[in-house]
Amino acid sequence: MNAGILRGLLFAVALIVLPHVGHIPPLLSVFFGVLWVWRFCGIRYPNCLPKGMAASVLMLVGIGLLVAHHQGEWGIGSGTALFVTALGLKLLELNKPRDVYLIAYLGFIVIAAQFLYWQNIVAAVYGLSVSLLLLACLVAVNQHGRLFRVDVLRRISYLFLQALPMTAILFMVFPRVQAPAWAFLNDEKHRAQSGLGDILEPGAFDQLALSPKLAFRVKFDGAMPPKDQLYWRGPVFSFTDGVRWRRSTNAHAKYYQEPLQVSGQSYAYRLLLEPQAHSWVYGLEMPVEYDDSLRRDANYQLLSRVRSEEAAEFKLVSYSHYNTGRITRSEYAENRQLPGEPSVEVESLVRQLHGFDEAPERYLNNVLAWFRRQGFQYSLTPPLMPDRPIETFLFEAKTGFCNHYATAFVYLLRVADIPARVVTGYQGGEFNKIGRFLEVRQSDAHAWAEVWLDGKGWVRVDPTSAVMPVQTSQDSLRDERSDFGEAGSAPIDREIRDSWSDLKPVEQFWNSLEYYWQRWIVSYGSGTRSDLLNRLHLKHWQEVLFGLLAVWLAVMLILAGMLLRPWGKRDDPVVKLYRNFCRKMTRLGVERASSEGPIDFAQRAKVHCPELARDIDEITEIFVRLKYQRADSDGDFRRLRRKVSGLRC
Repeated sequence: MNAGILRGLLFAVALIVLPHVGHIPPLLSVFFGVLWVWRFCGIRYPNCLPKGMAASVLMLVGIGLLVAHHQGEWGIGSGTALFVTALGLKLLELNKPRDVYLIAYLGFIVIAAQFLYWQNIVAAVYGLSVSLLLLACLVAVNQHGRLFRVDVLRRISYLFLQALPMTAILFMVFPRVQAPAWAFLNDEKHRAQSGLGDILEPGAFDQLALSPKLAFRVKFDGAMPPKDQLYWRGPVFSFTDGVRWRRSTNAHAKYYQEPLQVSGQSYAYRLLLEPQAHSWVYGLEMPVEYDDSLRRDANYQLLSRVRSEEAAEFKLVSYSHYNTGRITRSEYAENRQLPGEPSVEVESLVRQLHGFDEAPERYLNNVLAWFRRQGFQYSLTPPLMPDRPIETFLFEAKTGFCNHYATAFVYLLRVADIPARVVTGYQGGEFNKIGRFLEVRQSDAHAWAEVWLDGKGWVRVDPTSAVMPVQTSQDSLRDERSDFGEAGSAPIDREIRDSWSDLKPVEQFWNSLEYYWQRWIVSYGSGTRSDLLNRLHLKHWQEVLFGLLAVWLAVMLILAGMLLRPWGKRDDPVVKLYRNFCRKMTRLGVERASSEGPIDFAQRAKVHCPELARDIDEITEIFVRLKYQRADSDGDFRRLRRKVSGLRC
């Protein structure tokens, strides 16, 4: 086999496995690397390749590493590792064209597996490039030529262009289901884990505050709310043991309380949610209209009916002013729950702030004013408060993050017998001027309080704003995160960081590409298809399907006619000369049967015409070499033409 094709195939296999190195066991990565280097050396030194018993031992080693690491667990990680191991072992048997076919087919499977981990533009371009390289290897093997020849590149271009229209039609008309068939294989450890959790405790926001990872994107159909009103509602916490807060048990008892009374400005928008481990959808307070794929629990949190670990898009409408109405007795009691008797310091503070016969609104304003007077500070790195976090925060540290303020504020209201709870989610976001959408990142995670007031329902109160405006706190948080580096790494020089600000338009342009890629490609589903057909004023997708198929079939027929050209196809000059030879032999009484090969015919012709045996052998040998061995020799063709012309009957 051509050494250039072998090197090209080995290079393609290395590129195929490279994205999976972080998802398969390290020992298996080393094992594959050893096999790859071994086969690469075998191109120059074929005798060094393992055979027989040695190959069997290597196979057992690969199986042993798989079993030892995964211990019978079947999932995406173990399946990918199995295919990578099989690919490495098959490289050692790479000698014939059949082996190239098997390696290429295994390679296509491993390429497809990378999209279970990444679905961005880079992954798509990378996978397509490696697929074309594999396809070039297959074409080169079949044409018995070099890998990077013009005819090889032309052939894979034809194949790609022929498949592209049908692929686009099938993608547009038959979008993939939102719950993939391989979901049951998805290991728990491979699920997306970043984002808000279902337990709120000290330090819960520390890693999120340092993470620039995207949480979701939002594109408003019209005007966007002011930045200080961008509260994206997530989990609601009602129960506490004094340290940790847990979600309400009533939230799943029913989907709705009494209907919301809404007023003010309405905001219609599309929310493109990044993959996450939960079914939570972060609607702008307060979401009123939403897709059928969503439901709203009793705490007004949106939940997806089908949890998807892929990016998903939702259409929502929220109102700026709302009244949630009355609450049940169980909710009233649940949101006044205390972990125990409050300390003397807390009771004294509550009496001081509450006064006599004060209305709840007056009391909560007094609490916020007290935060301002006492010199509380907002910080990403507050001191540790493991035992009595609320009391320590209120009377000693007086420095904390948004969750410290929210939990302490709710606790002070509950001690005053006012129903209150903690709401987590995201606040604000960064507007992308190029794509005209909002980017909300994990560093925008936020916690605030909700207070139930008679006649007004649940009212949002953000105690963090008592110390500093929320948007200012988010901006300062981004600066502080940059000073600490990613996840608390060494400080980054501010001058270097400022120099990167000149590249902000480039970053926003790339983020815009990613947004539209996620929206129109990755998240393309039945809803997106309906929107697209409506924009094209096509209501019946079946008609569109048959129309597109008809267009595709017509294009394929035209291309087939252009490529094959049966009406003007010229005979192969080599075959034409051989047919002339066969006609001369027929005149000598030796007629070639239609199923008879050239070598068998030559043997029979020599028996009938022994005086022409030498000429018959030479003509047959040159014809076989030119026709079946793909020998590109003008000298052989001229000799064949001279021999056939000189043959006398």
